[in-house]
Amino acid sequence: MHDIADLESRQIPGVGVASTEFIDAAAAQCKTLGFDPAMVFVPHPIQNRTDAEMRTLADEALGEILRLLCADQNLGGKTGHS
Repeated sequence: MHDIADLESRQIPGVGVASTEFIDAAAAQCKTLGFDPAMVFVPHPIQNRTDAEMRTLADEALGEILRLLCADQNLGGKTGHS
């Protein structure tokens, strides 16, 4: 979250990407920071996946990441959660 907040503070759009295991943790940190970044959550777990499975997860998430980055540019950083 801190990295995304830093990017946004410099007018650089950012999107957080994490596995679904971290949905609650991300929400808690957003609340603490007073920051509502765009987020994309991919299926958990990650660590036991093959390279091919990781590429598939990335490919599946890419469209939403790009959509949020473009929305961020159009709305001045007010994209919210995915």
